[in-house]
Amino acid sequence: MPNIKPISDLRNYTEVLKEVKTNQPVYLTRNGRGAYAIVDVDELDRLKATIQLLTKLEEGERSAREKGWLTADEVETALGL
Repeated sequence: MPNIKPISDLRNYTEVLKEVKTNQPVYLTRNGRGAYAIVDVDELDRLKATIQLLTKLEEGERSAREKGWLTADEVETALGL
């Protein structure tokens, strides 16, 4: 169940920060609407790495569509296997 709090709870931010754990962000609302999320630093790093990986995969797929796919033998040769 998501941990949702009004932004006014940040007046006692140490208590709010104690509730932030990996895979358990704290969502903050402003005027009853979602406004912010506080996440663990390790989780933020994983999210950034995931975005970077997905971006590279998209670039690779775009390149393959434009320039053609490599066969398994071509990949092994390029990697020296």
